[in-house]
Amino acid sequence: MRMLLLLLLGLLASSAVAQDRASIAAVPAACGPFGINFDAKREQAQPIFEPESGKALVYIVQDYGSLTIKVGLDGAWIGANHGISHFSFSVPPGEHHLCANWQSKIANYSSRYSLANFTAVPGTIYYFRTRVWISQTTLFFDIDPLNSDEGRYLATTTALAVSHPKK
Repeated sequence: MRMLLLLLLGLLASSAVAQDRASIAAVPAACGPFGINFDAKREQAQPIFEPESGKALVYIVQDYGSLTIKVGLDGAWIGANHGISHFSFSVPPGEHHLCANWQSKIANYSSRYSLANFTAVPGTIYYFRTRVWISQTTLFFDIDPLNSDEGRYLATTTALAVSHPKK
């Protein structure tokens, strides 16, 4: 009986490790490492900035809800929005890959990713929106590009998100 119990515990432990490995393997390459989360707070809205010389500027806007969505660029987490907010960052010219992940303690939500890519042109400002919505019984999560008029409007009417990785 003791041997059967030990065997059963061993199977359960290996199953849990396999599930953790599957979760880690499921993280898209554009995202950052598995298990990194952010603290994010909102501050007063800021004017739209101009891109640094030789670079493009990217705004990530979240215009609904009180959840936290973290964003990765080219395989590294770079920041997060919390609630109705935005943040921005500079990128060098060339192709870039974005990843958005709903940061939640609920596994079904935190396993949701959305991806986008763009080719940065120096002096250009790019706007993307992350959002979550429910249609009847289906939950949707995405990161989508915005046109410059909508992006500028949302970036100037939402709070600035200041975030840092949790320790």
